[in-house]
Amino acid sequence: MKLSRYMAATAVLASAVAGTAALAPQATAATRAAYNGVCGSGYKVVNSAPIGQKGTVYLTYNSAKGKNCVVTVRNSTGAPLPMFAYLYAYDGAYQEDVGDYTSYAGPVYVEARGKCVDWAGGIDNQATWTYGSNCGSLTEHRVTKAW
Repeated sequence: MKLSRYMAATAVLASAVAGTAALAPQATAATRAAYNGVCGSGYKVVNSAPIGQKGTVYLTYNSAKGKNCVVTVRNSTGAPLPMFAYLYAYDGAYQEDVGDYTSYAGPVYVEARGKCVDWAGGIDNQATWTYGSNCGSLTEHRVTKAW
């Protein structure tokens, strides 16, 4: 089931822009989009990943609510581009936001107190997926792709 959601989100981006698979270059700290606070008060950034040179996906957590939130932020606003924000908790709950946006996708939320999460973000023809994240001593696995 998790794989089918991954494939669906990937297909949305792949169908929007044709290209070839390659590793995406990493954004430098100077060009990374800043977290924009759209998850709401009490949410703190606990992880982030660059989406090539196009933006950054942020994982946030609110300890009072026990919820994670994901938002994908472009490095610079402009014409609408295909974007997504995705969040999955290891109890089966997930939420995603897919569409054409000028500055950010999301926020998406799941209750994840004490659970590992998978989270992802994509902009145009690039996406970053992080699996098994923020669950103590386990090591997360991250995949960045360009189409």
